[in-house]
Amino acid sequence: MANTRSARDEITAAVTSWRGVHAVPGDLGELGFKLGRREIGHLHGDRAAHFSFPKKLWAELREQGRIVPHPVFPDSQGPAARSIENDADVREVIALFRLNYDRAVARNVSPARPAAKA
Repeated sequence: MANTRSARDEITAAVTSWRGVHAVPGDLGELGFKLGRREIGHLHGDRAAHFSFPKKLWAELREQGRIVPHPVFPDSQGPAARSIENDADVREVIALFRLNYDRAVARNVSPARPAAKA
């Protein structure tokens, strides 16, 4: 990485800057990012990010080369992974977290988000 922050620190700073997102340490050493009670994905140190997407979106992201199947669920569409090896991967991981964040906000997951007026 060209900057002095680790990939994990850079991703965490970006993702937790979004309204309602907080970081939560997991039982297996991962760092999860939640919007309300919904996890939008998690990091395994500076080396990998894991997400879950609807099957259709998962297939599109896979076809675009943006994700690979989750290593624990290699035959399932939905669970996904992205390795982190360089600055471009950091930017892409942030974009994938943002994709899940925007999907969650659209479904009114965040308790901090005001309800839409009719």
